[in-house]
Amino acid sequence: MQLLIVVDKLLTGFDAPSATYLYVDKNMQDHGLFQAICRVNRLDGEDKDYGYIIDYRDLFKKLEKAVSDYTSEVFAGFEQEDVLGLLKDRFVEGKKDLDEALETVRALCEPVQPPKGSAEYIRFFCGDTENPYSLKENEVKRVQLYKTVSHLLRAYTDIANDMKQAGYNDDQKQAIAREVEHYEKVRTEIKLASGDYIDLKKYETAMRALMDRYISASESEKLTAFDDKSLVELMAEKGVDAVSGLPDSVKQSEEAVAETIENNVRKLITDEMPTNPRYYQRMSELLDELVKKRKQADLEYRKYLEKIVVLSKQVRNPSESESYPNGIDMRGKQALYDNLGKDQVKAESVHDAIMDARSDDWRGHPLKERKIKLAIQKILPEIADQELKSLFEIIKNQNEY
Repeated sequence: MQLLIVVDKLLTGFDAPSATYLYVDKNMQDHGLFQAICRVNRLDGEDKDYGYIIDYRDLFKKLEKAVSDYTSEVFAGFEQEDVLGLLKDRFVEGKKDLDEALETVRALCEPVQPPKGSAEYIRFFCGDTENPYSLKENEVKRVQLYKTVSHLLRAYTDIANDMKQAGYNDDQKQAIAREVEHYEKVRTEIKLASGDYIDLKKYETAMRALMDRYISASESEKLTAFDDKSLVELMAEKGVDAVSGLPDSVKQSEEAVAETIENNVRKLITDEMPTNPRYYQRMSELLDELVKKRKQADLEYRKYLEKIVVLSKQVRNPSESESYPNGIDMRGKQALYDNLGKDQVKAESVHDAIMDARSDDWRGHPLKERKIKLAIQKILPEIADQELKSLFEIIKNQNEY
């Protein structure tokens, strides 16, 4: 439900934390008015700090009087602290919120090494590309960055048009605008460099619109040319030219470009590992070797880009690097082939057994899963329990099954 038109009911004794806007166009007073505005004062997740009330009847003068007289019989049932905190100065609260949001983001980014360029930010929030676990190990820091910058953008947007009334002078206003823009760009770069870009795509349109509206008077600038595709997908399709879609601040540093690509390839390898452990373990080793050569300056930059493009294609599509036998033409069969000693007969037999034994919604259903395991054991009677367990996990991660 997106819109609710209320005549008499649902103004009191009704709780919906997701309600954010209340449009008032009827006369109310005292307890009824107090209760009505409380419909939007419930917090609902981290994206809702408070509700908004659009008052078409100029009722807030009545409300101020009622709140100031909280000891009256009307508010006898309410705690004094609750009533006193009902109305607050928007500019005072907005300035406090913005200042705190800025301090939080500054503190989070303080450990970034000078000169605090794209490469330094990427290394701090993504880690060393030679470490296959660094992306996961630094995930908490990245999530914290995304949340704190999102909160900063919301806090800035709330008073961006009223900075002077909130108590900022012109110099402070311009400095804050530059700082907010800087952290928004940092967030975008880190999302790209870590491969988190697509996962948080839903925030991009809104955030970009806020930046265009409140920070820059120039025409809208497209931050990336990625649309709904990941960097690895673009590299597989466009080759080295995909690098041109990165933000200018990243492209200025060859090291930042390289680490952005490596982190994206690493993330895809990690995500796909459960579907075909043998294959993606080999891809991980190839990436490790390529990163090592880059850091030791054994590869010229252009040559490095060409090799990482080839690896991107192999990671995205195993058929790019493997010459699978005729008949091993699906991802599921390829995973079975790679993890059953490259035995085509076994791979095709297990595939057929799975297709015959599977039922609708078999994942997570003990009896249905057992039926598939028994079918596999008939084809592979010598398989050990642990090997069967590992093979079954691979099968569960295949979309075609």
